[in-house]
Amino acid sequence: MIGSLDPDQNQRERRLLDAVQAEGATPEAIDLFRDLILSYFRAHGRDLPWRHTTDPYRILVSEIMLQQTQVERVAVKYTEFLERFPDFESLARAPRSEVLLAWQGMGYNRRAIALQETAKRVMDEYGGELPADVETLATFPGIGKATAAAIVAYAFNMPVVYIETNIRRIFIHFFFQDREGVRDDEILPLVERTLYRENPREWYSAMMDYGTVLKKRTANPNRRSASYSRQSRFEGSDRQIRGRILALVLEEGTVTEREVILRLCEEPGRVKRILGDLAREGFVAESEGTYTCR
Repeated sequence: MIGSLDPDQNQRERRLLDAVQAEGATPEAIDLFRDLILSYFRAHGRDLPWRHTTDPYRILVSEIMLQQTQVERVAVKYTEFLERFPDFESLARAPRSEVLLAWQGMGYNRRAIALQETAKRVMDEYGGELPADVETLATFPGIGKATAAAIVAYAFNMPVVYIETNIRRIFIHFFFQDREGVRDDEILPLVERTLYRENPREWYSAMMDYGTVLKKRTANPNRRSASYSRQSRFEGSDRQIRGRILALVLEEGTVTEREVILRLCEEPGRVKRILGDLAREGFVAESEGTYTCR
């Protein structure tokens, strides 16, 4: 269904949906699509802090943060994180405990470690300059093909083609109206055909915003994607307990296994297993049942 946007925007959407339903992804439909996305963004685009910079380091930080965290939370943490670690050098040299402490509240703490490891590699191998190449960036810790392409688009304004959740949602909604099991390899050619090559940075920002508003106004089109899977429940999950344990170690500096079990009020065997995982993965250091920050 079409949501309650302004009349002009609703009319643009109707024309696009009708054009695609009648004749498919014709050049006319592609033009209508591009006009719809850009006109919405130019009238209603969000004012986000990472949209005021093209600095590769700052773009990298924002993209890693945005991987699995809501925009509203990232907008706050992004500024705080950059105040503590304003560039690759400061992040690369910082103690891991300081990086994890600055990351608290974001979840998925592996991203913080991956971000710091990326900063170290940039300093050691690339003279402090982030490479403007998708294939190279995709080899860095925590950066897959989609994140690498996003970094290149936003930092270097290069006309790369990629798919992520918002992009997938938009294309399924408009170009696969009556389809189930839509594959990404069916969507990618359309992403390439519709790309606004004059300004990829603006185009992908516009796609992010339109995908966000579309999510609020329609039944999630991504459920019709072949790659769709429901996110696992967070409350009571190992992921939640990992975060609580790490926050406790960061707060106290040093804690024993028994103290963690008593403070968390969780099943002891489960806490011991998660503590072991955190130690093996390098989040904490363990010595004779005592845990500290690395």
